[in-house]
Amino acid sequence: ILDVIKNRTSYRGKYKSTPVPKDDLMKILEAGAAAPSGCNKQTTSFIAVDDEKLLGELKSLIVPPIAETAPCFILVLTRKIYAYRDKCFNVQDYSAAIENMLLAVKALGYESCWYEGHITDDDDIAGKLAQHMGIPDEYRIVCILPVGEADEKITYVKKKPLESRAWFNAFGADNKYSYKN
Repeated sequence: ILDVIKNRTSYRGKYKSTPVPKDDLMKILEAGAAAPSGCNKQTTSFIAVDDEKLLGELKSLIVPPIAETAPCFILVLTRKIYAYRDKCFNVQDYSAAIENMLLAVKALGYESCWYEGHITDDDDIAGKLAQHMGIPDEYRIVCILPVGEADEKITYVKKKPLESRAWFNAFGADNKYSYKN
């Protein structure tokens, strides 16, 4: 699992036309559903879209386009369900679910990218997709995950060195595995 985590990256290239088998899609959806959920409210739901006609209709609603060649989309939905004291953990819930699915996608040999801002901006592409899909008003699409085999070279971004982002026992500790007095 640590290798999958270290080697996962956002893929924005073209996809091969090879369909993603339903068994693999189920594994990805199960990984999303297995994510932790604040107070177990399970605010996150998913729709896998692999029907070519429906996928084409959804892609036509996304302007500017994304993942035009992906053979599958997973729509990630959320509901605001309050857990206690007017607290709602739906953002944390769907974030954990998306990361689980991204790792499952990579582990199964596919690529993906977390598209959220692009569809939730002021032009409300997510709302158009939800309306097209007949999704009830209490649900909101928060992310699209295209899924498929990469048809282009995968590029990896350079990460900042770990020692510039993580320390032991004190913020910015300059000695590895030590603490500041």
